[in-house]
Amino acid sequence: MPSDHHPADHAQAQDPAAEHAPPHMSPDEFRALGHRMVDRIADYMRTVESMPVRPRALPGTVLDGLPDAAPETPEPWGDIFADLDSLIVPNLTHWQHPGFFAYFPCNASGPGILGELLSAGLNVNGMLWSTSPAATELETRVLDWCRTLLGLPDAFAGNGVIQGTASESTLIALLAAKSRADAQTPCLITSDQAHSSVIKAAMIAGLASGPDDRSRVHIVRTHPDGSMDLADLRRVADTLLADPDGPQPIMVSGTVGTTGTGAIDDIAGIRLAMDDASRPATGEPWPGWLHIDAAWAGAAAVCPEHRHLLAGAEVADSVCINPHKWLLTNFDCDLFWVRDRSALLDALSITPEYLRNEQTDAGAVIDYRDWQIPLGRRFRALKLWFVLRHYGAEGLRAHIRRHVAWAGWFEQRVAADDRFESVAPNRLALVCFALRADSPDKANAATRDLLARVNETGEVFLSHTASPGSPPSGGRYTIRFTPGATATRFEHVERAWRIISDAADPASR
Repeated sequence: MPSDHHPADHAQAQDPAAEHAPPHMSPDEFRALGHRMVDRIADYMRTVESMPVRPRALPGTVLDGLPDAAPETPEPWGDIFADLDSLIVPNLTHWQHPGFFAYFPCNASGPGILGELLSAGLNVNGMLWSTSPAATELETRVLDWCRTLLGLPDAFAGNGVIQGTASESTLIALLAAKSRADAQTPCLITSDQAHSSVIKAAMIAGLASGPDDRSRVHIVRTHPDGSMDLADLRRVADTLLADPDGPQPIMVSGTVGTTGTGAIDDIAGIRLAMDDASRPATGEPWPGWLHIDAAWAGAAAVCPEHRHLLAGAEVADSVCINPHKWLLTNFDCDLFWVRDRSALLDALSITPEYLRNEQTDAGAVIDYRDWQIPLGRRFRALKLWFVLRHYGAEGLRAHIRRHVAWAGWFEQRVAADDRFESVAPNRLALVCFALRADSPDKANAATRDLLARVNETGEVFLSHTASPGSPPSGGRYTIRFTPGATATRFEHVERAWRIISDAADPASR
């Protein structure tokens, strides 16, 4: 049969979008600017100590320096770098400053930055094994490396995933608990020192209408040291379980290293209290989900002498730890392990036709999109892999141990100075202290003023909390000192103490 095709059909087609040519950066241009940016980052790492830890910017300072509309035409990179120097960097709070002793650390490191850079350049979406096998399998392996380094039980082997933050892990644990329990009116139990993300998770999951809604979020009292009161936990659980028509507890969220004072909950004791509780109507045990938020303190378990902090993890259903806090891995990176992945998959898995593939259908692979809230996911395992290989376990332990030792030295200075007192036991690299005064009100005011004077120097930055409990013994305005920045050296800890001591002198008030 004669062909219907003509020679003209094979002529090169004309690009219908030829007139539209975006100014993409060529590999050579990227190389040149990339070198310039790496130089800029290296310079920042070297000079950040000379900058104030916090800017003196007023609200709107940066907004006033930015145009109201995006540029219509490409701008030269010289102008972009100039704006970085004049507008952005001077108005940052410098979390990598060696004088940053506030909140908990947010570590960055050379290998972590390189891993983040490479991840951005590769820009893979590891939502399915099939969309990037190496991204999935590297994540599985480094999670098991970390599980072993931290001394977590074998029950978590192969059941780890990287989330963005501990807040996401808490929400996912709650959703898994909700799916497993299948309670008509689920509720949550946590302590009054737990992180605010627990209540936010309840809000997102539909257990609370707002931060003050306690109809299905039940708060357990804590001891003066900030740890959960197990007798009160048992009381709360028994009260809830005694009413089969009322809200039924599906999860208890315990904490290893509370944000305020670093308190450590007795995880094994929490599980015993949960096991002792039962539903009176049926006598059935209470199969509640036990989640451990060990975002900061859990990192210390890389050191054998601190591994006891995670005692009880063998009876937990899930645990999360943030390498971006204290293990030199750039933000964001949270390690989340579950004992029973099926509960997690039941809560989060959904497979439309466009995601179906041979490997998933055969059950031969892990698809991490089923282990998190969003579908897409970044290649976070790459930077963690770089950090683990660069530092090794010995380097990570050295990083933790020096901060713990420095905090111990700082606490000794507080104890030896009769102007100050420790408000909570020193835990790892966190010291909580306040000024003494004739009355709690005077002590709170003096401590608040002291913190303002110290932070005003620009050389250091500390944060505050309220001590556990109710006044007069609890609720005290408390200064938190936590060394943890990658660039911090002992001389910076000494300097911080001199600044605090001088600012506390009555003559300086």
